Amino acid sequence: MINRLSKRKNKLSAVYLLPNLVTLGAMFCGFYSIVSGINGLYIQSAIFILIAMILDGLDGRVARLTNTQTSFGEHFDSLSDLLCFGIAPALLIYLFSFSPLTFGYLAKLSSIACFVFIASAAIRLARFNSRNQSTDKKYFIGLASPASAATMVCYVWLLKDMNVDVSSYLTVTFVMIISLSILMVSNIAYFSFKDFNIKQKVPHLMLFVISLIVSFISFDPPKVLFIFFLLYALSGPVMFLTRRLRRNGLYDSNITHKTDDKEKTL
Repeated sequence: MINRLSKRKNKLSAVYLLPNLVTLGAMFCGFYSIVSGINGLYIQSAIFILIAMILDGLDGRVARLTNTQTSFGEHFDSLSDLLCFGIAPALLIYLFSFSPLTFGYLAKLSSIACFVFIASAAIRLARFNSRNQSTDKKYFIGLASPASAATMVCYVWLLKDMNVDVSSYLTVTFVMIISLSILMVSNIAYFSFKDFNIKQKVPHLMLFVISLIVSFISFDPPKVLFIFFLLYALSGPVMFLTRRLRRNGLYDSNITHKTDDKEKTL
């Protein structure tokens, strides 16, 4: 009996190494991003968050490919995401844009905005973990926290690369933080790209397109990446409005058809 209990404890305490190492690497990038931001290395801080985003996309795929998916890995990944895509980008934007505001209502509002971003990322992650497994995996409900964080850090990278006066962009920065926070906790659908299977064969033209994308990003990384993630963040509201307009258009067309039929009968 004691041997059986000890064996069960050993089974429960064991974890798969490979996917959790990838998650741990992403967590380290989030931590080092915070350290870099505190030391004033804002571009380096932004790049480490982007690297964490790449690793975050890999750990799940590694777990699925190696058949090493566990509930521990899911919770561990969520804690890493909160650090990398909630706390780290909020601290980066605060140190880069709002740290000179030492007093007044603007300083308080900036602190509140950064906290709202962290809270929204936590809510988004908790809702994602508690989702129904039968939901369509083709779409995310709400803007994913990695995409939201990438939009914000690329914005910091762009302003730093352009060497502009950050104080003149405080309103834009504040609106961006609040907008991204709202999109994370919203019910707007976004493409998840999880239906893309890397094992499937693709046309040779796809490799040419990928090479064009990589070369285009290397031309001016901060501008290209910021535009890309900004367009993705806006794609959800655009799809939402397009669907609403189509529904209203169909509804109006049905009403006109019904009224025309009534006029004909009269």
